[in-house]
This record gives sequence, structure tokens and C-alpha cells, in this order.
Amino acid sequence: MRADRLLAILLLLQHRGRMSAAQLAAELEVSRRTVLRDMDALSAAGVPVYAERGRGGGFALVPGYTTDLTGLTLDEARALLVAGSAPGLGPELASAMRKVVAALPGPQRESATDAASRVLVRTEGWRRRPPADEATDEDVLAAAREAVFAGRRLRIHYTPKDGESGWRTIDPIGLVLARSVWYLLATRDGADRTYRLSRVHAAEVLAEPAERPADVDLEELWRARRDRFLSGPALLARLRVRPERRAEFLAAAWSVREDGDELEVEFGDLAHAAAILWSWLPDVEIRAPDELRAELAQRAAATAAALGADP
Repeated sequence: MRADRLLAILLLLQHRGRMSAAQLAAELEVSRRTVLRDMDALSAAGVPVYAERGRGGGFALVPGYTTDLTGLTLDEARALLVAGSAPGLGPELASAMRKVVAALPGPQRESATDAASRVLVRTEGWRRRPPADEATDEDVLAAAREAVFAGRRLRIHYTPKDGESGWRTIDPIGLVLARSVWYLLATRDGADRTYRLSRVHAAEVLAEPAERPADVDLEELWRARRDRFLSGPALLARLRVRPERRAEFLAAAWSVREDGDELEVEFGDLAHAAAILWSWLPDVEIRAPDELRAELAQRAAATAAALGADP
């Protein structure tokens, strides 16, 4: 990847306004897919770029946002350094990032470098395929980013996958964007915690400093937590899938073995299996285990009751 492409996108959007992916691709002499990947990297880094869909749509910077590359601000330097952590960016970009750091005053250099070390962009996710409705509130993401960069505690209203919603005060360590899903790595009362930001409904940055290590290898921390999750107790389900959707299911399944017309699929636990298979009903028949059948039957009954229909 050319080192100046992300900077060129910023300047093009600043001086020309809204541009489509096709226009940017033609201007930069790259593919449309490359432009979309660049936009993901800039957005993940905190650069205020947004997309407008439909006829006449395209990418634009939020109104009032400008960047002067001869006098780079700390926030802009942070954004570019964080963008450099995205996978697939070549050595030229790494070189450009080092030049950006070298041009900053001492205190800003340290702050920007620390920020870059606390945001990670990776292609492998917590699970093989995130839910289709995965979305993170922009205000929540902004608060999490501020807390991570400033080293401050964060108060979040969180709904776990198998528990009650409530407020929690946490010590943020870093942010990870994995397969388009945002995760916040943190500690709570000294215990490791990983929060999916789509389950955070509100966030408030507190005044007190976060209790966290001064230095962090975020990639190693992410890998360790992900591996610990994936190696945890597994649930093996036996399923039958309608023939017309079997190929689609095989492509999306986390870990699967074919056994005649049945499939053996491994999930992280009962909650994981129920969450994934719920979206496939009624095209999937649950053969085993009984606890999974009971869990989905209970969900179906509760949904029917909520809709005022007979189960």
C-alpha cells in the first residue's frame, strides 16, 4: 500500500467534498475495494469520515473538519498512527508513520505513540462470523476511545449475553476492531474483561485515572484472550439443514464435520449455539443435545408470548 494514500484521501475529501468510492479509486489509481479498506482504516482510527448511501452518495468528512499537514494536531497524529496498525499496510506506510512521530514535539510524540499501541485492527474475530445486526453506537465508541487514549476510567451501561444489564466502572486497556466488530479490553476490580461495544448502551469517561499497565502489547493480549475463549468449554450439536441452505450454512459455520445428512457443529457454549442457530430456524433441525433444543424452544415460546401469538 502506498504510504501517501491515506493522506491523499484526507486531502481529496477536504478540498473536493463528497466523493464516491469509484471517484476515489480512479483518482488514486487503485481498486474500489482498496478504497473501502482505506476508509475502514481511517474510520477505525477515529478520522471523522462517513458514508452516504444511494444515488449521489459517497464519502465525506464531517462538516468543519480540516487537517493541516504542515501543522499536524495531536488528534490527527493519533488517527494516522492508529490507521497504521491495520493489517495489509505495507512498509512504506510504516515509514511514513515514523516520520509523523519524529515531527511531533516530545510530549505529543509519546502520547501519539501510546495511542497507536492501544488500538488494534485485525481480520480474525472473536467468532468466525459476527451477527448481521452488529452495530456500535458512535458516542460509545468515542467515549471508549477517549478513555483509552487519556488513561481514564470508564463507566458503561452493558448488557452481557447471559446476564442482566447494568452500570459497570472499568479500567480500559485498549480497543480492537476484529471483523468489523469493536471490542474493549479492560479490567474490572482487577479481573480481565472483554466487552463487545455493540452491547454497551451508554458510556461516560470519569475523572480518575485508569489502573492499567504503562506499556501494553495489545496484539499479544488480544490473542491470549481470544485463544482462552476459543479453548473454553465447547458444545457439540448435531443438526440437519435444509438442502437449499446447506452450502450457505457450511460456509458460515464455526467448526463443522459432515456425517451423512447430519452435521456436527462445535460452538463455544450453549448461549453461543442458541444465538447462532436462532437466526437459522426453521431451516435447521436440532437433533442434539436436548439442552439446546430446550433453550431454543423456550426462546420461541417467549417470542410468541411477546407477540401475542400461540407458541
